[in-house]
Amino acid sequence: MRTVMVRYKVKPDRVAENKAYIEKVFEELAERRPTGFRYGSFTLGDGVSFVHVVFEESTEGASLADIAAFQAFTADIGDRCDEPPVATELTPVGIYRLLDG
Repeated sequence: MRTVMVRYKVKPDRVAENKAYIEKVFEELAERRPTGFRYGSFTLGDGVSFVHVVFEESTEGASLADIAAFQAFTADIGDRCDEPPVATELTPVGIYRLLDG
């Protein structure tokens, strides 16, 4: 399994817009129910920092990049950001019930 974390900061006046894009991604995911990955999005305590984590379970199935709402979300993300997205691959040291509800 490959795990990637993306972190960025949006401009304070663009937080609501960014959240709306993210909500549309999750609406489409709930509707399409693609397999092959798990995805989570989080805000940090400062209210302008976002973290997205993608757990790629296999090379089979869909990719997050196949989701139209995700494509729309990422299309102009640079314009919304004070700090651009930085992707970091994570290597698990230990995981307990992180993914199984």
